[in-house]
Amino acid sequence: MGYRFNNFYEIIAHHGKKRKRKPAFLVDETKIPYGELLAGADKLAAFLAKQGIGKGDKVALFLRNSPEFVYSLFAISKLGAVIVPVNTFLKAEELDYILQDSGAKALVASMVHEKVVDASHASTLCNFIIWEGETFREKGEQHIAFAKTQEIEEEVEATPSSLDECAVIIYTSGTTGKPKGAMLSNRNVLSNAESGRRTINVKPKDRAIVFLPMFHSFTFSIGVMLPMYVGASIVIIKSITPFSNIFKQVLTKRVTIFFGIPDVYNALAKAKLPWYFMWFNRIRAFISGAAALQPKTLDAMAKKFKRATLLEGYGLSEASPAVCMNTFKKQKAGSVGTALWGYEMKVVDEEMNELPRGAIGDIIVKGDNVMMGYLGRPEATAETIVNGWLLTGDMGYMDDEGFLFIVDRKKDLIISKGINIYPRELEEVIDKFEGIKASAVIGIEDEKNGEIPIVYIELEEDVENLDEAGLKAYMREHLANYKIPKQIHVIDELPKNATGKVLKRVLKENLQ
Repeated sequence: MGYRFNNFYEIIAHHGKKRKRKPAFLVDETKIPYGELLAGADKLAAFLAKQGIGKGDKVALFLRNSPEFVYSLFAISKLGAVIVPVNTFLKAEELDYILQDSGAKALVASMVHEKVVDASHASTLCNFIIWEGETFREKGEQHIAFAKTQEIEEEVEATPSSLDECAVIIYTSGTTGKPKGAMLSNRNVLSNAESGRRTINVKPKDRAIVFLPMFHSFTFSIGVMLPMYVGASIVIIKSITPFSNIFKQVLTKRVTIFFGIPDVYNALAKAKLPWYFMWFNRIRAFISGAAALQPKTLDAMAKKFKRATLLEGYGLSEASPAVCMNTFKKQKAGSVGTALWGYEMKVVDEEMNELPRGAIGDIIVKGDNVMMGYLGRPEATAETIVNGWLLTGDMGYMDDEGFLFIVDRKKDLIISKGINIYPRELEEVIDKFEGIKASAVIGIEDEKNGEIPIVYIELEEDVENLDEAGLKAYMREHLANYKIPKQIHVIDELPKNATGKVLKRVLKENLQ
């Protein structure tokens, strides 16, 4: 691939001059042109530099969708530092783990998440915290209002940063249960932007709506970076409630590209939308990621929105994240499409031999989107990237036209509302609760959420009854709400194989 830019900052340095007055993003009733975005990012970069942030330093973002998120990612890039977006659904100890593992020197956080940050050790782990939000109040020199960063008069030169230097670290849980930091280079993310530009045909005149969390790899690369890459505009939605506001913004801001997850499209397909929305909306493309779409949703959307096309894709954080997508020219129900421009995709057996079309095997990916590796985990990296090929951990098959169909996950990944839940992480927390001998978390289908986690529990021999209320309180204290199992089943003994490994497939079969 050839690239117009070497890093994120060069994108707005270019558009800030070429499209100085064109809206970079629109939020509420405010339009921020590219020239203003560039100036704001430059000020923040100068402030961060004054606080000691330099090349290679990690800056964590615990931010809601906001202009400050956009300013931050370009300011951090200008210094050659590394962006660490953090899932804002996490609790204090989960935030602590990521701050500690990444070695973040600074944290930029939203006041709406103040309780979690205050309950964490962020003040100890980071040199300083910058706060986004109108309710900021003085907490000491270490705590800084974002507005304060925009008052600085000094300027700082951009630190040269190449395509192959780490730009962002996206945390994704693995089979060990502990989150791993997928190191993505400038090349990785920009390759997704370029491939997405070609597939979705994004142009400067487009406007994309961003209501999915910006910390998510799909939103980060495809929802934010892709429109910025081409000089288009993004419409930032700070909160998805009320959901009716999203429809209002689609109309009033003349949105042309809509990024969503299956839950959103399931709701859209069933919703009774007013005639004027159907008549006046300018959406030409619906993009779906993060989880599988049901064929009935595709059909319902096609009937309802005759001027727009719903394109389903597939990816994973380790691939920056987009791998493949259906195209305007051709879509297949049940398929996640063909490999994006510049990428290779294969279905192989356990010896990495390519399988014939139609045969089910392991999905592997190669291209500029494949991550640099896991931060501080060379062994995990070596297991995941083999001879340049990324082992996705997913299983599927390809048809004669190269369309990929995903049939199963090798990992026990649960996807609820487009967000990944890894059972091992939950089990490690649950197993610590008094009276529990062992636990097994599995995912079951749920019409509203896609999947939900449920847990099977084996009690210690001398324990007769589980303190279910106590366990629920314990989980709420240690796990993000979306991770908490929706059902708790106590059984005499978890099914295991000869080596003592829990047979989760047996648990799933017993549910049928």
